[in-house]
Amino acid sequence: MKLALFTNEFPPHIYGGAGVHVDFLTRELKKSIQVHVQCFGEQDIQEANLNVKGHLPSGTYQNAPSIFQTLERDLQFAASNEKADIIHCHTWYSHLAGILSQKLLQIPLILTTHSLEPHRPWKVEQLGNAYHLSSWIEKSAYEAADGIIAVSEGMKKDVIAEYNVDPDKVQVIYNGIDLDFYQETYDEAFLKSLGIDPEIPYVLFVGRITRQKGITELLQVIPKLQPDTQVVLCAGAPDTPEIAQEMKSLFKEVSANRKGVFWIEEMLPVDKIKILYSHARVFACPSVYEPFGIINLEAMACNTPVVGSSVGGIPEIIINEETGFLIDLDFADPKTFALKDPNKMHQDFADKLNLLLSNADLAEKMGKKSRERVESIFSWENIAMQTLAFYQKVLEKHNEIS
Repeated sequence: MKLALFTNEFPPHIYGGAGVHVDFLTRELKKSIQVHVQCFGEQDIQEANLNVKGHLPSGTYQNAPSIFQTLERDLQFAASNEKADIIHCHTWYSHLAGILSQKLLQIPLILTTHSLEPHRPWKVEQLGNAYHLSSWIEKSAYEAADGIIAVSEGMKKDVIAEYNVDPDKVQVIYNGIDLDFYQETYDEAFLKSLGIDPEIPYVLFVGRITRQKGITELLQVIPKLQPDTQVVLCAGAPDTPEIAQEMKSLFKEVSANRKGVFWIEEMLPVDKIKILYSHARVFACPSVYEPFGIINLEAMACNTPVVGSSVGGIPEIIINEETGFLIDLDFADPKTFALKDPNKMHQDFADKLNLLLSNADLAEKMGKKSRERVESIFSWENIAMQTLAFYQKVLEKHNEIS
């Protein structure tokens, strides 16, 4: 089997969960099939079963809205795509290329649902009217797709409801985790270099500064946490200047009223992130929208319990009161993810975080259970085997129809 895989993110240019997914899925798939990757960047890799070709904008559209550089690269994907047996696209950035190649080559198109544009209305702040174009491209791709991989049961329900796709076309295959890399790793000297006291328990957040991740909500939880604890915010890459300024203002207010709040703005390398996971008493995931939540797997693999919002795929990762705690969110407007009672959300999060901050034995017990759960379900080898089986299923159905 020869796979054409289209993606925005591919090493070394990874900034989100979709990129992590593509990276590790490709590592496993190339052990069994030929994988031809086309991506955004300057990559040029030739291996036995892996061919990676990066594409850069030509400069023709540098004065136009940035979405035209995405569309240009999609055309480059489609124009240079060799004959394959199946196409697999990741995120809307590659969807136009997928549709064009599907029609041109008459082969099946598979999409992995990492997120849905209509469920991220705050992106209009970032993209402007281009958000409506990205939403249309995504909708067109789901209507055309021969098969859809949803990264959680929650995402399966969302994609069926949003785009009215045939449920038989949708298969749930979770994201995975590199269990050899993500495991307990300690380095007190590194913590001290950041100003963190290794002897004092801390809450950890890791993620982009975006409405989706709930970072501004977490900042409002911090005043409710026990005073003799620390909070480490590893948060960067703001979506817009507006949310960047909001983050700065909230952090300034919070840090002025208590010690031990640390904001690490640069995106740390993963070998440093896993040290932060390992030393943390508890990981916080206050997302208002989270199709899956690889970040939680990373923390759990490092034996750290998670307090997370009960949204999207998070309840399929965290087992409430066993590997951490789930916090119910009540939305006043599900389309904008505006909370009906933000104060209740803040207090509920604070209560569970405080419980683990004050009880080292409970945190250790939940941390061990977390690692056991990740090992049993979320290995990339397992994910790749399920993906290959789905490819075969879609191909067989396509051949029957042809």
